[in-house]
Amino acid sequence: MRVTVYSAALVVPVTAPPTLDGAIAVRDGRILHVGERAWVVAALRERGLDFDEAHWTGVLMPGLVNAHTHLQYTGMAQVGAGSYQGFEDWARAFNPVYERGQDWAAAAAAGARAALEAGTTAVADVVTDLEAMSALHDAGLHGITYWEVMDWTNEDWRARGRDQVEAALAALPTPPGTGLSPHAPYSLEILPLLDIPDIVRERGSRIHIHLGESAIEREFEHVAAEPWHAKGLGSLTELRQAGYGTSATDYVDHLGVLGPDCHVAHGVYLGAKDRAILRARGTSVALCPRSNAVIGLDEPPVAAYLHEGAPIAVGTDSLSSSPSLDLMGDVAALHRIARAQGYRWDDLPERLLAAATHGGARAMGLHMGPHRTGYLAVGARADLAFLDVPVSDVHTTLEDTVLHGEGRCAATVISGRVRHATDAFAHQTGAPA
Repeated sequence: MRVTVYSAALVVPVTAPPTLDGAIAVRDGRILHVGERAWVVAALRERGLDFDEAHWTGVLMPGLVNAHTHLQYTGMAQVGAGSYQGFEDWARAFNPVYERGQDWAAAAAAGARAALEAGTTAVADVVTDLEAMSALHDAGLHGITYWEVMDWTNEDWRARGRDQVEAALAALPTPPGTGLSPHAPYSLEILPLLDIPDIVRERGSRIHIHLGESAIEREFEHVAAEPWHAKGLGSLTELRQAGYGTSATDYVDHLGVLGPDCHVAHGVYLGAKDRAILRARGTSVALCPRSNAVIGLDEPPVAAYLHEGAPIAVGTDSLSSSPSLDLMGDVAALHRIARAQGYRWDDLPERLLAAATHGGARAMGLHMGPHRTGYLAVGARADLAFLDVPVSDVHTTLEDTVLHGEGRCAATVISGRVRHATDAFAHQTGAPA
């Protein structure tokens, strides 16, 4: 197949140094070369490969990876437009709107379009109603569709829960990948939290759980001295009532939920011990700062995650708790929070862009293998985002991209195919709009 060269004033591969006047060569949906434009063009000519070129005067980077959202709630923006005093206060606004119901399939499809138009090429989408299960599949987005599991008691789970969840998981369309999302440590009793990792791992799939989004999950000192996991208690609530102050992180860790095939959302109320557990298990954290702000939560410990070398990703959450599905809005918020928390290193912009791309891919296991994405390297999928950000020197441009990238997506390419392009991008590059 004919080669397309995408050149730009600044190319940000993420796993290699940013390159002024850089380019990538794409053939059959995959990256063939990455580097300085002059070198890429020379390499193609030396190999006798014909190519077309599309040049962009802004920034070219990997497609964004939204590591936590619920696309089916795209029609619930009236809830997300509010301001709340905590998770319970937000839930009181969310529940009546959700219970009235709507066309979940149409809402999820609209969310997928909005994400794509913001430069997103892969998504971790949590689905609560089966009508919304096809959003990623139909939109041709990469990522994982996670079936959400919540509000199961041990007794009901034994009677019918496991069968129902396995049937729902089997019904999810592929591609993309599929997995299970046990909602949170406090919304499921022990048996489903024990079984769900086995259900997923038997199939080589993935797990995604909300963790540290509610203050009730924070790390406490133990009141009782004995190991709680040997006491036959049935839920996190029973543990607390019995006097165990164990954190929710320690709780799900002992139930086998965490691991490199699992990533968690939010991670706000995680202390140093909790964060160490996640690092030891190879479990990534998808940070969603704008959602946290709307709900009225504390800010996530961004500087601590960065200083400690935690694997982090970025998520928007849904429009029921966030102003947009543009991941760059959350990247800008993380920059502000990290600086306010004392992170002073000059690498902050580059690390946050990595979190929003490669970090999200890693969280879902998409950073390796034949279908790898989230960075620009030979053999990876040609999943690209072009941002309308003026280019000067590398550091200044990266900082500007992080702080002002929201709303600046000029084009989105998935597997080498232009899926979204503004008129300005089409006019400048000659690429199809």
